[in-house]
Amino acid sequence: MRAVVTRVKNARVEIDGNVNGSIERGFLVLLGVGPEDTEAVADKMADKICNLRIFEDENGKMNRDLATVGGALLVVSQFTLYADTSSRRPGFSHAARPELAIPLYERFMAQCREKGFRVEHGEFGADMQVFSQNDGPVTILLEV
Repeated sequence: MRAVVTRVKNARVEIDGNVNGSIERGFLVLLGVGPEDTEAVADKMADKICNLRIFEDENGKMNRDLATVGGALLVVSQFTLYADTSSRRPGFSHAARPELAIPLYERFMAQCREKGFRVEHGEFGADMQVFSQNDGPVTILLEV
């Protein structure tokens, strides 16, 4: 499982011009699922992201986590994180098929909700427009 986590002041995802999910302060999470991923991997990724300490404390140090700042998550499925870029035209055969990816994407979000976070999201497989106001900017690449 791969994720691009961006600390944001706000973010939203639109489908066909309609807002599907939006948050204020928190994380925009672009989440890709690989063919070898499992529920345990989804749980580990949720734990890792929800406990990332990338918000500044009173001394300007990245020392606060999402819970401390009252943040939320906007999760967007992103199979292109598994792109094969060995040629000029990317291939996506390294991404998990929807029958595996959708349940793990949903499990990741459920785990974040169980930790007490508000989770907004896009729609798996939809053509989405994602808007964000990056904070910092701070962007972290994660792989579990």
